[in-house]
Amino acid sequence: MVEVTALGVLDCEDVAWFRDSPTMPASARGAAATLARRIGLNSHRASEVALAVTEAATNLHLHAVDGSLLLRVLRTANEAAVEFLTVDMGPGMRDVAGAFADGTSSRGTLGIGLGAVARLADTFDIHSIPGRGTVMSAQFWSRNASDSVRASETAVVDTSVAAGVTRPISGETSCGDAWAVRVEPGADAETAPALLVMMCDGLGHGPLAALAGDTAVTAFRQSSARLPDAVLRDIHTALRGTRGGAVAVARVEPSAGRLLYCGVGNVSGYVITPTARAGLMSAPGIVGQQMRTLRTFEQPLVPGGALVMHSDGLTERWTMDALPGLLQHTPAVIAGQLLREAAVRRDDAGIVVVKGAW
Repeated sequence: MVEVTALGVLDCEDVAWFRDSPTMPASARGAAATLARRIGLNSHRASEVALAVTEAATNLHLHAVDGSLLLRVLRTANEAAVEFLTVDMGPGMRDVAGAFADGTSSRGTLGIGLGAVARLADTFDIHSIPGRGTVMSAQFWSRNASDSVRASETAVVDTSVAAGVTRPISGETSCGDAWAVRVEPGADAETAPALLVMMCDGLGHGPLAALAGDTAVTAFRQSSARLPDAVLRDIHTALRGTRGGAVAVARVEPSAGRLLYCGVGNVSGYVITPTARAGLMSAPGIVGQQMRTLRTFEQPLVPGGALVMHSDGLTERWTMDALPGLLQHTPAVIAGQLLREAAVRRDDAGIVVVKGAW
């Protein structure tokens, strides 16, 4: 059984993005097989991962517009998994359920179909908007770890209430945007745990921006502070000597039904529902360089809603009305769909989503 924290948070390590090209299926397959073996999956499971990734990548190459595949590692305290996320700009699926029927596969693929990919995966989710694009995610745990969380071809199962995606500016391999989530245990037996969430946009792009993002993540994880403004001060201290960046920190308190939010710079924060979004305010400044007096804002948690935080590598022109059914999906797919909808190629892009914690 996959062991997760009380609020269900998995550590995540992005490995590589694969952009659409004739060599993408082979490149992604080889990288997926190598990664699966490196984290300890047996040879049979590594072959299944490679097969599923090849099918997904081939579908992207043959049928999608501007398709890309992200390969990464998920970890608990005792287990590791391979996850892939595909994002494309069209044409979308009008009959998602029909694509899972046995014997249904796209022209020129391996012929195993999406239904078989879903059965090979332990968790699987897909959201598609006809005419605009599709996002799909799949996780592959070891056989011993997966029996209790395997997903059927129609079920959506996820072991984390938070997930994020980062993508570097075109032409770069390192990304200055970074996110992190940690569970804040209750102070005593009667105090419920909370979730702390951080989004950082390192100034500029390239290796120096990535250094700022990585430094912010380390400071966030090492901070003993419990409130967003105090965590942000610790990050500010750590970022001195780097380029600095825009940073926001949120504290999700499910038992109290509230969200505390403190941000500096151009990180956008929202509490979203199926039809609307409420913006969260950040102050001007650069964390690590110039930071004014911090102010924490409180927002009620809306039942069935989610928290979204993203860098200015995503525009703010997305709306929930244009993404029907999105909140029924996992945080990873929500993050990927918003990336598809709003990210620009001329900047690093990063987004983190929390859903299902309240």
